[in-house]
Amino acid sequence: MRTPHSLPLRRHALASLAAAVLLAGCQKPAATAATTAATLTLVQGDNQAVQAGKDLPHPIVLRVLDEAGTAMAGVAVTLVVAQGGGTVTPPSGVSDAKGEYTARWTLGPLADNQLRASVPGVDPLTIRAVGIVPSDIIVAQGNGQTAKYNAALPTSIVVRVVGAGNTPMAGITVLFQVTSGGGAISPQSAVTSALGEVTTKWTLGSAVGTQTAAITATTLSPALLTATALP
Repeated sequence: MRTPHSLPLRRHALASLAAAVLLAGCQKPAATAATTAATLTLVQGDNQAVQAGKDLPHPIVLRVLDEAGTAMAGVAVTLVVAQGGGTVTPPSGVSDAKGEYTARWTLGPLADNQLRASVPGVDPLTIRAVGIVPSDIIVAQGNGQTAKYNAALPTSIVVRVVGAGNTPMAGITVLFQVTSGGGAISPQSAVTSALGEVTTKWTLGSAVGTQTAAITATTLSPALLTATALP
């Protein structure tokens, strides 16, 4: 049973509750500071060198940081090949929980290769790599041999294609051509191994004396093979 004073008290309580709800609805949520990327740094992968057209030995690793130097996850990262050809995989994505983004870079056919990395609001970052191209044809074994005319030389011919720093060039087509004395070389063409080498056999022709053959690969100057045919 309500007392004479209960109704005004109840109305007062309801009015106070309504006022509190109205006040809460009018209040703006607390502002949160917008955090944007401030720095894009290269953790790993700059200035690597590998045979042109091949994968770099180490992946490219980037890190995104905010103004406080804290790693940022979920930031969009884009990688674009800027020079030298080739491909990067994946070309875009987002930074992980450590603020890092990792990609593999396959170089193009040229010596000078550049990759451009970017995130929104930050200056792009340039990453460089050197593509090692063929520079020399070396006769590693079998030059200057002697055999009877029309006979096979006793030792196989081994040819090596190298680049700067004596780096073996794999997957390079090497051609052999007899230029004097007759005879034949088999195989006449071969592709270099991981050691940059090809092996072939030379059977001399019927001409007694010095016989020659030329070795060519890509646009390099030919190398000369010589052998002496005995009567």
